[in-house]
Amino acid sequence: MERKTMFIRRATREVRIGKLVIGGQNPILVQSMTNTDTRDLHSTIEQMNRLTDAGCEIIRLAVPDREAAANLQAFVRASAVPLVADIHFDYQLALTAIEAGISKLRINPGNIGGSDRVRLLASKAKERGVPIRIGVNAGSLERELLEKYQNPTPQAMVESALRHIELLEAENFTDIVVSLKASSVPHTIEAYRLLSQKCDYPLHIGITEAGTWFKGSIRSAVGLGIMLAEGLGDTLRVSLTGDPVREVEVGKEILQSLGLRSFGATVVSCPTCGRCQVNLEPLAEKVEALVSGIKTPLRIAVMGCAVNGPGEAREADLGVACGKGEGLIFRRGEIIKKVPEAAIIDTLEEELRQIADSVRLGNE
Repeated sequence: MERKTMFIRRATREVRIGKLVIGGQNPILVQSMTNTDTRDLHSTIEQMNRLTDAGCEIIRLAVPDREAAANLQAFVRASAVPLVADIHFDYQLALTAIEAGISKLRINPGNIGGSDRVRLLASKAKERGVPIRIGVNAGSLERELLEKYQNPTPQAMVESALRHIELLEAENFTDIVVSLKASSVPHTIEAYRLLSQKCDYPLHIGITEAGTWFKGSIRSAVGLGIMLAEGLGDTLRVSLTGDPVREVEVGKEILQSLGLRSFGATVVSCPTCGRCQVNLEPLAEKVEALVSGIKTPLRIAVMGCAVNGPGEAREADLGVACGKGEGLIFRRGEIIKKVPEAAIIDTLEEELRQIADSVRLGNE
């Protein structure tokens, strides 16, 4: 059951990243970054594969030195998705990345030296069709901007971005993506709002240094959710301390929650209350595990009592409304059977096979 979004995307120009196109009305893509030592070929490729399997659509790699850059060709050959080379200060590493077949650069042109280096980099990137992401971070703004604004304000971040944009535009290079990230959710939102009024380049959005799994997911969901609801964002990254696969999982769920993308089945379950007469939490968790491999955009409802349960279940492709030690199974609005609590999972699995018998279930 496909559900349309109610949000209107901001119009941006299109930019090609490998075989993908972002901006315009193209899908908002989920990005992450490896946290391995990119001089370690094996561990980095292993993590790239895990990210891709989780649904990551663009992967960024740190390129701190020549030893890491020497692995880029192997990374490009091994990757099923476009790769972004993250480079600071050394334009030679950026040129090496372009020669290696990288799909995108993340580099601020104002940090790589004089205009001759910017001109050379822009020329090589344009020749190979490699876009450049200008990545402004509140924690590393230019000293003169910090002196001018006293703090890393949204206005300072936007001015920094516009300076870098002008350097590339002066070389007739316009395959540009921009990000403006801060650890402050309000500052980040305001910076993107301001920049969106001054240019139409695609935006890569995120809350940087968001934190560990629990709090970082919440801060990212709040910040990204607001920006996405306002039509801002063409790619996104959820920045979490730890395994980057979790970044992908959270990013996909944010987009799916807003109806901007569909990555598979959605499970809704009630928060439980004194009316609930079944052990609902483990039941909902088992249902989530059951549907984890389903790519069809189904809506599954797991409800604990007869107050809201039947209504929610009727709105779902498949649902259960529980009573005392039992559950009513709904399929697209129709009650199809009543089963004891112990049989709910097996019954839902059987019904799922009938609804989407061609897709793999999460427990197979």
